[in-house]
Amino acid sequence: MEDRITGLEIRFMDQQNTIEELNSIVTRQELVIERLERDVALLAELCRTLSPSINRTADEEEPPPHY
Repeated sequence: MEDRITGLEIRFMDQQNTIEELNSIVTRQELVIERLERDVALLAELCRTLSPSINRTADEEEPPPHY
């Protein structure tokens, strides 16, 4: 009986370590995802400012200056 309890305690400790490792990984991934979301938002804004004609239809597009 004591061997079974010891085995369960060892498994419990291993599971606790695994949970802590997974929590650490998820926390790091959350930070990376937040950074990537900010980067994507900045790139989207940059694309809108550099190429406003990409977001316009042909009717909204201004004619070139020589017309």
